[in-house]
Amino acid sequence: MEFDLTPKFAQKLFEGDGGSYYSWSTSEFPLLRETKVGAGKLVLQPRGFALPHYADSSKIGYVLQGSDGVVGMVLPNTAEEVVLKLKKGDVVPVVLGSVSWWFNDGGSELVIVFLGETSKSYIPGEFTYFILGGAQSIMGGFSPEFISRAYNVNKDDANKLAKSQTGFLIIKLQDGKRLAKPNKDNTNKLVYNINAALPDIDVKNGGLVTSLTDAKFPFLGQVELSAKLDKLDAKAMSSPIYATDSSVQLIYVVKGTCQIQIVGINGKQVLDTELKPGHLLVVPKFFVDAKVAGGDGLEYFSIITTSKPALEDLASKESTWGALSLGVVEASLNVSAEFGELFKSNIGKNKILIPPED
Repeated sequence: MEFDLTPKFAQKLFEGDGGSYYSWSTSEFPLLRETKVGAGKLVLQPRGFALPHYADSSKIGYVLQGSDGVVGMVLPNTAEEVVLKLKKGDVVPVVLGSVSWWFNDGGSELVIVFLGETSKSYIPGEFTYFILGGAQSIMGGFSPEFISRAYNVNKDDANKLAKSQTGFLIIKLQDGKRLAKPNKDNTNKLVYNINAALPDIDVKNGGLVTSLTDAKFPFLGQVELSAKLDKLDAKAMSSPIYATDSSVQLIYVVKGTCQIQIVGINGKQVLDTELKPGHLLVVPKFFVDAKVAGGDGLEYFSIITTSKPALEDLASKESTWGALSLGVVEASLNVSAEFGELFKSNIGKNKILIPPED
């Protein structure tokens, strides 16, 4: 079984006065289809407004840039709009089938990357959006007669509903146009700033790892995904690691660089390359990856396609090699007892993040 794990940059799908939308297509990145994960990136200019829509995938939005973002949502089986404030470092789950709109109420760009699971999508590996109003929208797809009956208006007004908004996907609102204001209590419940959270792992000169599951952030359970923010210091290494539960990891590089190697089936090295900002990378189920950060360090945000991830590393005190008895280590690696003891002793000094050598 051959996989092309080469990391990819997003391609621009749409651009207008209000902003742009980028995507990773399965034609350019077939591994997304095979692993049933997908990604997109929304860039809103000041006053940019992403029209209300829903999608065929559960996903997590991570705010890369901006401090005055606003998102409105109507969750499935509810009749209430919740309006939330967004800033850099925020994680916001987007539940399958929920209607959402996005607005930049600030003076600089608002940038959000979306990572999700696409097993229920029309096109596995991609998000398909259904837009409520505007060009190519659901409202515009019905005849005036149906709209007139459904909304109890005359046919002239039905045409207004269907055709007045000529913009598509993202528009720019005029100054003075007011939208609903964010609610602080709802924001606290439905948004989680992973940048400000206490890290789960903190290694001097190694870096930080902050994991996010529904145990910390209950709303995350509705998308049945988990998230992780890794920050490696310059030249630090992330220990070889794999998911024991058949989940897939989808990684977006925020900043910095690293050299990454991935080993897959039959011990074959399937990737040895440099990751750069903006790269999207898939780590298939049970594959083992290890990273060495570049001179400026590395920061990446990722999702794991399970709500309760089980990750195992292979080079730290808590690793599988560390747990195996000395005799098993000697026999497995065909080494002497002395070398086996040295190997296990060295592992016993390691953490999952390994600082650079002096």
